[in-house]
Amino acid sequence: MDFHAHFGFRKTPFTREVEVSEMFDMPHLTDTRDALLTRIERRMSVAILAPAGAGKTCLLRAVHERLPAARYRVHYVKVTDLSKRDLCREIATAMGVAPAGSYPMLVRRLQEDLVATGSTDGVRPVLVLDEAHDIRADVLGLVRILTNFEWDARLVVSVVLAGQPRLERLLKDAACEDVAQRIAYYARLRLLSRDETAPYVAHRCRVAGADTVPFDQGALESLFEMTRGNLRAIDRLALGALDQAAARGASAAGSSDVTAARTHLPS
Repeated sequence: MDFHAHFGFRKTPFTREVEVSEMFDMPHLTDTRDALLTRIERRMSVAILAPAGAGKTCLLRAVHERLPAARYRVHYVKVTDLSKRDLCREIATAMGVAPAGSYPMLVRRLQEDLVATGSTDGVRPVLVLDEAHDIRADVLGLVRILTNFEWDARLVVSVVLAGQPRLERLLKDAACEDVAQRIAYYARLRLLSRDETAPYVAHRCRVAGADTVPFDQGALESLFEMTRGNLRAIDRLALGALDQAAARGASAAGSSDVTAARTHLPS
């Protein structure tokens, strides 16, 4: 039995396809979002440090949503294990900067474009480097170069470094000291608590159209115990539990449905 009709969902719950306006209001994320926006407005650089499943992507989307397109130009790059030259090329592609034959020339073109954006268009550039925990220490030094204008006396671009906790360890490395000193704010995200898990599940059900929350108390307890508040894991497990409960014609998913759904997910 399809769980949508069974439980009264208008759309599939617990997917990544959720509008920023429909995201669960978590005070710790809201406060962090506002702090990040304040620093970006001041043309400062920030870092977001979060374990997998703590809401980093949701936070980035919420920040982006609140940066008016008339005032900000946001460039997004997902970092991989690249050389300085290759990362420069990725950034250039995101910014729409023409390629150059040499690394120094490409860096110069990136800096010139950033200055031109602010001086000519009156728009503040923001560079988001996501999954930055995968960047090498020597490559991270590119951030220092791209944010150094007029003998380091002018703020032009805000860099947002976002990644898992090992990004913080990287920034503490002596080789990255110059970059770390340019970070004006460190946002450290956490997983959901036990008390936050049930309201989160209820919210995701409501925005998907359900009139009631099709999980009993045992299922909600199991969702937290098996995921320890990891948002991504909660979503996958809750979705699987709904399938299990609908298949047996239950009015709500129970702990046995969560346990059964767990067997079909990676350990």
